[in-house]
Amino acid sequence: MSSENNAMNSDLVFESEIRELYEEYNRLLRNYKAAIREVNTKLQNLDEDFELLHEHNPIHYINSRLKNPESLVKKLRRRGLPLTSQAVTENIYDVAGIRVICHYIDDIYTIKDLLTRQTDISVVQIKDYIKEPKENGYRSLHIVVKVPVFFVEGMVELPVEIQIRTIAMDFWASLEHKLRYKSDGEIPKFIAQELKECAEDINKNDIKMQKIHSFLNDLSSGKFTCDGTNTADECLMKHKNAQ
Repeated sequence: MSSENNAMNSDLVFESEIRELYEEYNRLLRNYKAAIREVNTKLQNLDEDFELLHEHNPIHYINSRLKNPESLVKKLRRRGLPLTSQAVTENIYDVAGIRVICHYIDDIYTIKDLLTRQTDISVVQIKDYIKEPKENGYRSLHIVVKVPVFFVEGMVELPVEIQIRTIAMDFWASLEHKLRYKSDGEIPKFIAQELKECAEDINKNDIKMQKIHSFLNDLSSGKFTCDGTNTADECLMKHKNAQ
């Protein structure tokens, strides 16, 4: 009987905690929306300034999302954390998420360097899944930063997770996610291998596109010359020597 009472008490505490978190969710939503706006503004300013200086905008597009309360509850419970807004702000780094889609691989690291060197940005975590891809072939650069947000009652520093990847990497990640969702998260081994090979092919093409961009950029800036009298191999060798 005591075990039943304990279970009932546990359920009541859980329901009470969930109710509290849901009541606090609107305030959390306001805070993290503001944090996303702060980072978005920084990214847009960097993109526009870079285009002005280098006649090339590194960012193709930006989108963002906020975790819903159900996802927060699941994550807190998985980690054995209390269902409170304080536990969220202190322990969950991906409540606010921004995805930055770039044209080329070099653009990813350009954006990362320009953003993280800003004095009001604190870098919490960097995971480079481009240099060290996940087992399934996933590639992206993940950065968690803390950004100051000012409200009427004062300043709050909030974490924002930023995922930076190329158009090609995003194409693969989006379709892989859809396929995995369609299969209820379980993908047959041979399909997983096919998807990994697709990721590797996409990465090879990303590298090729980066080389083409670099070649044309250096050609137009006069770093080397190449005309109809040169073979393709000669042009590539000239470009290599000019780098």
